[in-house]
Amino acid sequence: MAISSLKSILISRTDSLGDVTLTLPLAGYLKWVYPKIHIVFLGCSYAQPLVDCCEFVDEFVNYTDLKQLPMHKQVGEIMKLQVDAVLHVFPEASVARLMKKAEVPIRIGTSHRAFHWFTCNRFVSFSRRRSELHESQLNFKLLKGLGFDFVPQLKEIPAWYGLKPKQQLPDALQKQLDPNRFKLILHPKSKGSAREWGVDRFVELIKLLPEDRFQLLVSGTAEEGAQLQPLFQEVGDRVLNLTGQLSLSAFIALIAASDGLVAASTGPLHIAAALGKKALGLYAPMKPIHPGRWKPIGLKADYLVMDKNCNDCRKGGVCACILGIEAKTVAEWFEGVKVQPSE
Repeated sequence: MAISSLKSILISRTDSLGDVTLTLPLAGYLKWVYPKIHIVFLGCSYAQPLVDCCEFVDEFVNYTDLKQLPMHKQVGEIMKLQVDAVLHVFPEASVARLMKKAEVPIRIGTSHRAFHWFTCNRFVSFSRRRSELHESQLNFKLLKGLGFDFVPQLKEIPAWYGLKPKQQLPDALQKQLDPNRFKLILHPKSKGSAREWGVDRFVELIKLLPEDRFQLLVSGTAEEGAQLQPLFQEVGDRVLNLTGQLSLSAFIALIAASDGLVAASTGPLHIAAALGKKALGLYAPMKPIHPGRWKPIGLKADYLVMDKNCNDCRKGGVCACILGIEAKTVAEWFEGVKVQPSE
């Protein structure tokens, strides 16, 4: 079955928000090439508010809820979708088995996962860990299972995110935003998904950014807010503490209403890049978490990383390499920025 004859494709990506964000351009590209194709996205419940903001995805299937059902009902739900093909962008054995049981005609997965040998019928051979390509580009490798070999240039990716906030920013929060200052979101924590820049570095940055030009907003979960108490005690009068106060939908709306964001390699960083914000990522020079693989891709996005070998930090704990990025370097990156006009 040629891709031109497909009516519906399911993209399976059940991992973190950053990974999901970098997979959305795959949906955008498919819609660009075949505007009438129906795109289904299989993801976890926490990712639904994000995927719902993508204009290129027609339907979301909540795998968190689906996997709670008995297997025969899971199979029935997938069969109802009548998808012609599934792209296993994130390899997960349970999803692969489900798609085979549901008799999805074309099941594409990497040949580097043994469980795909028994569940998929088309294979693509590539290694994410060893590749020099960016994560957003690697996702396109799966299209080879549909008969063509295409990997976009990074400059092409931003056009295919298709992110538009679904929710309006709550009025109470909107009133707190200063239209005359550059609204910069600081997202210090990462839920353990990345090497972090550290509270002390963010405190230094806050003290360096002129108060008359920058309105600083600190984001994160309630748990992360508790971990950030030393920051709030030091510079609480300079920041608006929003930790634990926003749903993902509201957070996306906040990013859209703001001008920039600073974070390590996290979901919010990639969302900000996808929304066209001045997003700055802070990275450790260590494979496979280096910016070559995970840097934010956006029209105004960039990253900072030390030019050194980071192998000494591999065992975890404090990463001297990311802490080596100076606060003044981050502050200088935002020199001359302008406030985004209100839409």
